Amino acid sequence: MKTERVWTERLLFLLVIAITLIFLFPFIWMLLASFKTQAQILSNQSIFVFQPTGENYATVFRDYNYTRFIFNSLLVAFLSTLFGLVLGLPASYAIAKYKQNGLAFSILIARVIPGISFMIPWYIIFSKIGLVDTYLSLILAHMLVGLPFIIWVMISFYENLPHELEESARVDGCTIQGAFFRILLPLSVPGIVTASILAFIFSWNNFMFALVLSGEKTKTLPIAVYSFLSYSNINWGALMAAAVVITLPILVITLILQRYVVSGITVGAVKG
Repeated sequence: MKTERVWTERLLFLLVIAITLIFLFPFIWMLLASFKTQAQILSNQSIFVFQPTGENYATVFRDYNYTRFIFNSLLVAFLSTLFGLVLGLPASYAIAKYKQNGLAFSILIARVIPGISFMIPWYIIFSKIGLVDTYLSLILAHMLVGLPFIIWVMISFYENLPHELEESARVDGCTIQGAFFRILLPLSVPGIVTASILAFIFSWNNFMFALVLSGEKTKTLPIAVYSFLSYSNINWGALMAAAVVITLPILVITLILQRYVVSGITVGAVKG
């Protein structure tokens, strides 16, 4: 019986490794291709044996000025996430506390509707008031999807916090706002981190809104990557280097904060 269990654990371990390698292979290929020349990438010879070069990254940062695009993406993603938290945390707490299911459903509808449905109205409105190619238009557009997501993640979190905590704070003289900021908000850090990371990733990777609302001054990384694609030629090396520049920061942040992400996502599973 013990031998069968050992073999079962080994098979499961090998299965996990195989699945992990399947999912990691595209990223590994992208990382390796970012250090290859165009000829090496298009060659059918060995994937792993080649003479590495850093010219692709030099092209990305020297010729295409990717530092500015990174700054634009960071600014838009950070501010849209920050403003989403400022509005979303009190809203999710109020919805959870007062059981505003109708309001929660309305917010869910805004989250479910495809973002492309808002593109034309957003562009018409922002063009009328002169906000096209500004950071403000991108931040507001990204909040349109990020804010409902933050609210829905945090509603489940606040519903699972013991109500006795707030009652004890009220007995000690705190107002509702004081109990929220002093007691409940510090306890909701795992949920806040989860919602922040996922909202930040959405904004960082968003292509659709930036394609319509950004310009030369506010172009973000996904739009900048698109510039490597042309009708007659694709610079695969620079494209892969640019893709690594987009992917690596999010991957590092997620790996560092993964325990918060897991606890924040699974908190609703233990409700009741």
